[in-house]
Amino acid sequence: MVLSGTYREMGRQYGALMKDELRAEYAMLRSHFTASGYTEAEIGELARKATALQAKRMKEIRAGIAETSGLTVAEIDILYEGVPVFFSTINEKAFFSTAGGKAGCSFLAVWGNYTPDGSVVLSRNWDHNDAFLIFKPYYTLAVYNPTDGSNSVATFGPVGLLPETLMNSAGLFIAEDNGESSGSSLEIAGRPQLVGEFFRLMLDYSTMDELDAGIMSTRTDCAFIVNAAGADRACSYEETVYDIKCREGTGVIAAANHFVDPSWRLAVPPTEENTVVRYGNLLRLAEESKGSIDGERMVGIRDVLYDDGGATFCHYTVGDLSASSIYQVVFIPEARTLWMKVVDRDWEKVELGQLFSV
Repeated sequence: MVLSGTYREMGRQYGALMKDELRAEYAMLRSHFTASGYTEAEIGELARKATALQAKRMKEIRAGIAETSGLTVAEIDILYEGVPVFFSTINEKAFFSTAGGKAGCSFLAVWGNYTPDGSVVLSRNWDHNDAFLIFKPYYTLAVYNPTDGSNSVATFGPVGLLPETLMNSAGLFIAEDNGESSGSSLEIAGRPQLVGEFFRLMLDYSTMDELDAGIMSTRTDCAFIVNAAGADRACSYEETVYDIKCREGTGVIAAANHFVDPSWRLAVPPTEENTVVRYGNLLRLAEESKGSIDGERMVGIRDVLYDDGGATFCHYTVGDLSASSIYQVVFIPEARTLWMKVVDRDWEKVELGQLFSV
């Protein structure tokens, strides 16, 4: 889906193009939260508070979607908050088995001596409980080409939901891993959702130096590991509500769901061994392919299952639950080449540069 114009106009295009999917997805989500005893008004208030502090440009997009999709602004906001809304419909055991580190997200980036031409090649897994497969029919690549001089932005995720994996026309990338196991579950009110700020950062920044400044000056509302990359390097930002530490690598960097920077001086090791194993597996796989990791080789690294020494899950048993790498992305910033995959589907390759107009 390729959009262009003002933010309201791009929202209107989005709503018209994806009207059927948006309405079906909202009906599905509504059936889950009402079955769990929540009213539309209660969930609507949750979504309103979560989106209230966002930049005007983001609100304009959703307002435009509401104008052409047949859904109200309140319903579009609920859908935008689809992940936390769906959290409210599953039990805590199902949530903590994944967010706590037993089957969580991960990131790997390589460059320099690790790649054939020195360019950055990165990958990201979004891992969660298989309950989240309810969103599987709705995964969409959306490309926004604003006419106000901002960067073009591409997002991959379920239609209408808060995007968590973003790339821009300047060759920058940003995504996040849950950092609660190291950074605590403390949340601070009165701050915008950190992940909701990613779109703004992609619109406004064109170099890693700029993006670094943007990330370091944006205070998070809860613990995250933010992973970012450009054509020259990649960084991992370990964030609590009080502090941010930027990790850099020498040709390779990985992240899972625990803080690695020794300056945190954490007295207790990660509570979930799984996150440490996934982190180590990614670094080992990078070493084994050092010098030859191009996009296709990175796809191969991401195809290695956890039980086979990788970091990817496919209906993996976690106690009496099941978890998967719900979606995966490989990206080459310099070339703007993207590979994307949803669990149980094949990888798809897209040349984003041809879709960006900026």
